[in-house]
Amino acid sequence: MASHSILGLTYIFNSLRKQGLDVSPLLQRYGLDLEHLAPDARIDRSLELRLICELAGELNQPSVGLSIGNGVGFAGYGPLSLLLLTCDTAQEVLYCGIRYQQLTYLFSEVSFQPGERVSALTLASLPLAEPARRMLIDMQMAGTYKLILDVQASLNMDLYAIQVDLPYPKPAEAQLYEQFYGCPVHFDASIARFWMRNEHLQLRLPSGDRSANALYRRQCDQLLLGLQQEQASGNSADQVRAHLSLFTAGFPTACEVAAALGFSERTLRHQLRSQGTSFRRILEELRFARARQLLESSQLSVEAIAGQLGYAESAAFIHAFQRWSDSTPALYRRQHQLGRAPELPRPCPV
Repeated sequence: MASHSILGLTYIFNSLRKQGLDVSPLLQRYGLDLEHLAPDARIDRSLELRLICELAGELNQPSVGLSIGNGVGFAGYGPLSLLLLTCDTAQEVLYCGIRYQQLTYLFSEVSFQPGERVSALTLASLPLAEPARRMLIDMQMAGTYKLILDVQASLNMDLYAIQVDLPYPKPAEAQLYEQFYGCPVHFDASIARFWMRNEHLQLRLPSGDRSANALYRRQCDQLLLGLQQEQASGNSADQVRAHLSLFTAGFPTACEVAAALGFSERTLRHQLRSQGTSFRRILEELRFARARQLLESSQLSVEAIAGQLGYAESAAFIHAFQRWSDSTPALYRRQHQLGRAPELPRPCPV
């Protein structure tokens, strides 16, 4: 089981409550109560992501992710906070943040893009449906930038972004983003990233302390090892099913699902094999279940259903459906209307 500290979810809902938004109905649907959550508890990443997706659909506030990300407390990162403060340079802060990103509340993979004069910290967004995709991007970008500013404020440094790129169309409230980041914001970018001057990244931290840094690094390594052992002992197949069920128009790749669950793609595939299944098999099962549901309860054409399931051509979907059920989609629909649905699918090849 890949999990996050419950503090991440607590920050989200506390931020919304401060804005006067009632989030208790959503929490109650999942049997959660913020007032009675153990501060050291952990939540499955797929469940947390499901909550975020449902929340985005109910809020109808496009820029709410900015305020949520800005509400994440620096101390909430635990030993990682102290590790960052004891680094030698601002660039080392970024490298440590990337190495130990599993100890944060991020779902997206963070990486560093070096350049001659400017470099970028990038976040690869998950392929979620809107409005969840934009809200998650804003939450993670704002939260990451808040972390950078918190380090700067603690050390009286001059570390800031000179440009922010966001991978979605320019919204009506674009000016709010430039006010928040304090720099130009470019929309419709290929990836989310912060651009920083290299001279700023070479700034030395006045609190740099190699001995203390080694201590906090060992603590972070122990926490990281615990998470890796937790992931290795969990039921990856159930996590993959839960994550794929979040999508209503197409499905993410194995690499994208692995990143969302905190695995490498190789580790995820190995764990699925050890559990007697594969990413392809799980995806086929979900596609067949989604196809049956759409054929039975909607008037969508076979071509439209094929598109929702991620097939470029309806012929590929029809061929797959015949392999799953020994029936064409059209025949299945007619049989269902007559109360004679075909049998469940045979296991597909790994």
